[in-house]
Amino acid sequence: MADGFIPGVEPIRHKVSDDEWRVRVDLAALYRLAALEGWDDLIFTHVSARVPGPEHHFLINPYGLRFGEVTASSLVKIDLDGNLVEPSAYGINYAGFVIHSAIHAAREDAHYVIHFHTDDGIAVSSQKEGLLPLNQRSLGVIPRLAYHDYEGVALHLDERERLVADLGDKTLLLLRNHGTLALGASPGAAWLGIYQLEKACTAQIRALSGGRDGVLIAPQAAQEEVARLVAGQGRGTSDRASTADLAWAALLRRVDQESPGYDR
Repeated sequence: MADGFIPGVEPIRHKVSDDEWRVRVDLAALYRLAALEGWDDLIFTHVSARVPGPEHHFLINPYGLRFGEVTASSLVKIDLDGNLVEPSAYGINYAGFVIHSAIHAAREDAHYVIHFHTDDGIAVSSQKEGLLPLNQRSLGVIPRLAYHDYEGVALHLDERERLVADLGDKTLLLLRNHGTLALGASPGAAWLGIYQLEKACTAQIRALSGGRDGVLIAPQAAQEEVARLVAGQGRGTSDRASTADLAWAALLRRVDQESPGYDR
């Protein structure tokens, strides 16, 4: 549309708090980034964000819009039972609600949750050995990575308990035979997590294209050294902006340039 809005979606900036609007803008930017990377899946898969406040509401994409169409105003606000908190011209995908509500409810640090169905992510999730320690990127991902076995389309609420148990205290998840997932306390942290996981999956698929026998596994000492570095990240304080914050500022500049209108 010429004005940048989707039919049935009205601007709501004047109806929400400054804090909620900031989250809406950041979440819409995450959707646009996924589309720019080619990590969307028609109208399927999801990115969600917790709404500031004690109500435990969260925002998710309107079912029927492509990721490249999502705007801050079009995002749907729901509660942990899947009920729409405010009227919307669009509903939500129930399977997305099941997965995202489980993590938002269980993890205080899960302000943003990203779940994709990329070709390479699904491919690695379908390999018996999972993500292999093949390179520096995968070595940085593996200490933060958990696995959840496939139970079919996520339509049963009792799966939430098992998903959360499998996730544990990790921030990355391979949903077996299904796809990838990352969570973060900020949009930048969540995006860096899913970005590293997706890129590690792509590198593995390319490395294995010539067969498993010729693949070089990283030395055990190197694996342990990187794991120690990953465990030490976030300790102490610094006056400098975090890596996630620096990356997020750069990513927002990209979205402003390549996919404007998300912040409406």
